Amino acid sequence: MKMNRLHGLALALMALVTMPSMAQKQFTLEDLNFGGSNYRNMIPKSRSLAWWGDQLVRYSSRHDSCWSVNPNTGKEKLLFTVTQLDKKGGRLDDESQSIGMVTSFPYADKPLAMAMNQGRSLVNIKTGKVEWSQPSLGETQAEQWSAASRATAYVKDDNLYVIDGNGTTRQVTSDGSRDIVYGQSVHRNEFGIEGGLFWNPQGTRLAFYRMDQSMVTDYPLITVPELDDTTHVCATPAPEKYPMAGQTSHVVTVGVLDVATGDTVYLKAGDPTDRYFSNISWNPDGNIVYMMEGNRDQNEVDLVAYDAQTGKRLASIYHEEHPKYVEPQHPITFLPWDKERFLLWSERDGYNHLYVYDTTGRQMTQLTHGNWVVMDLLGFDTARKSVIISANADSPIQQNLYRVDVTTGRMSRIDEGGKGWHTGQLSASGRYLIDNYQEPDVPRNIAIVDTRSNKQVRYFTAPDPWQGYKVPEYRCGIIKAADDSTDLYYRMVMPVDFDPSQKYPTVVYVYGGPHAHNVDARWHYSSRSWETYMAQRGYLLFIIDNRGSENRGRDFEQATFRHLGQVEMQDQMRGVDYLRTLNYVDTARLGVHGWSFGGFMTISLMTNYPDVFKVGVAGGPVIDWKWYEVMYGERYMDTPQTNPDGYEQTSLLHKAKDLKGRLQIIIGLNDPTVVPQHAYSFLKACIAAGTQPDFYVYPGQGHNMRGHQSVHLHERITRYFDDYLK
Repeated sequence: MKMNRLHGLALALMALVTMPSMAQKQFTLEDLNFGGSNYRNMIPKSRSLAWWGDQLVRYSSRHDSCWSVNPNTGKEKLLFTVTQLDKKGGRLDDESQSIGMVTSFPYADKPLAMAMNQGRSLVNIKTGKVEWSQPSLGETQAEQWSAASRATAYVKDDNLYVIDGNGTTRQVTSDGSRDIVYGQSVHRNEFGIEGGLFWNPQGTRLAFYRMDQSMVTDYPLITVPELDDTTHVCATPAPEKYPMAGQTSHVVTVGVLDVATGDTVYLKAGDPTDRYFSNISWNPDGNIVYMMEGNRDQNEVDLVAYDAQTGKRLASIYHEEHPKYVEPQHPITFLPWDKERFLLWSERDGYNHLYVYDTTGRQMTQLTHGNWVVMDLLGFDTARKSVIISANADSPIQQNLYRVDVTTGRMSRIDEGGKGWHTGQLSASGRYLIDNYQEPDVPRNIAIVDTRSNKQVRYFTAPDPWQGYKVPEYRCGIIKAADDSTDLYYRMVMPVDFDPSQKYPTVVYVYGGPHAHNVDARWHYSSRSWETYMAQRGYLLFIIDNRGSENRGRDFEQATFRHLGQVEMQDQMRGVDYLRTLNYVDTARLGVHGWSFGGFMTISLMTNYPDVFKVGVAGGPVIDWKWYEVMYGERYMDTPQTNPDGYEQTSLLHKAKDLKGRLQIIIGLNDPTVVPQHAYSFLKACIAAGTQPDFYVYPGQGHNMRGHQSVHLHERITRYFDDYLK
């Protein structure tokens, strides 16, 4: 019923959001770009909130004051200020030194606030006394604190250290280097990996990654001296360990440290060559490590249990395979009321859902079902034995919050309003939920939800930060993919002062790759601010999420397998076919722009459809997938050795001769993600073919331009379209 209702509403039709016509002020890139001087004033306001057990706390912008928020009324009461705590005796050893910035309330049942200044300290907010402190660790490469034991694991100078709750420091490793990496992300951050340090629930044992990348080829990046650097005359080498598709990759092992004894064992996982270890987790008792283990072909994965004391392999308790690929992204999560059962994520029925398993590997139930995906597991309501999730069950372009009864599987939506894009923060017991959301015409609302009664209290309504500006119209709709059956969602940003009797130059903005989407039911349908800037200059912007993008199920994403860019182009051209039906689109002035995978798509469209696109700007583009990294590249393309036809078909090198329009390629000189070899090789191919792309490079920058250089970048992109498309 919900799906049918929403598809009947404007969200699934040609919905539009019209802003006040009396707005007169003009935007600048300093207003709209994240690196701009006025950008912070132009994004929807929010509130910095956290849970202290079931007590909601709001921080000031500087985290030097805290208010308690009544979850039943939304009313606030000052809890404390750092100045008050300092006066009560909260200062550190140096009487002139404040306890610093309050960052969290790590204990649901204790009045202790975590404060950060030169180090960490736990301050009793009732007495003002510092009950525990830890000195500054200095600059670290990775760091993880355990609230249970108050020990901190950290990586410094490439080696792993642990300082226990009493302040005793132990150096765990001594052979760390560029080649031997400890306690940090491995497998180039794929498979949901975001770090390399994993405390057990008691904080008594630490699992950590060790990555040997001595056998991986160095890619020769360089660092150019700063303009005011009088010490260095020449550029200096800054090599990046970069395993390319089909080539030798690194070797990962997992160690477990017993903090009390200082002993380390390594999990006996067998030969780690050409295997992926991810999604590390612990059982509630803290004596068993669980890990997802995938083969290099990425079409099989096992959940394996290990004894944390000996490293012995205990059992493989779950196995999954698929002819294309299996992609684990989430560790298992034990049910708080049953330490023998856990939740496991899987796409095996075609959509990302939750399953209940026990520790013997027996499936108890499939908890969630349907042609939609679970996006996040927020936590549990332990009293009601329910799990709180976010999912797109109401619409493919929405994210809503739901309660799911673990016993019955009954699922109910619990957020405010129902439309839009909702993110949640759950209290310790699961009784209350912060619902922070946007809708296409709502900059931001925050509600406090009682997850049991479904009572919602509006806590915050953000003003429109663009009030008084000349704002375009944002539209959203659906067209069919090139398979004539799949729905694709698009966004259109109309030129300011739109006149349907006029014809407008149109820019197709594209990404198109896995694990990303462009169109959803957030404010302005998630329009990028640069689109507004271009609409102000008289352009129409068109954005569509083709097959291969995220949140639409396994088959939707895997449609591009072994032939990246091909299905995506077909769907993008369906978007162009739709634009041709609109009298106000000047199809003789079509442009295209994208970054990274979108840069690959931009050049693909410019060279495969040279008579369609007049101008393109490709940022950080992949040119040939054999030069991309092992983990991502081989998942979607297999290896160059096993899929030579696919690599040949998707390579843009032999397409250089087909370039007709104006194409600007932009890269960061120090890009460690899509290494500069891609762009350089395409330029070389264009020189050989006699075609004439333009090229711009940002020295010292990586895959994306940081800070104010992003303003410069977007001005350059804009000027290129102004010069050749307008």
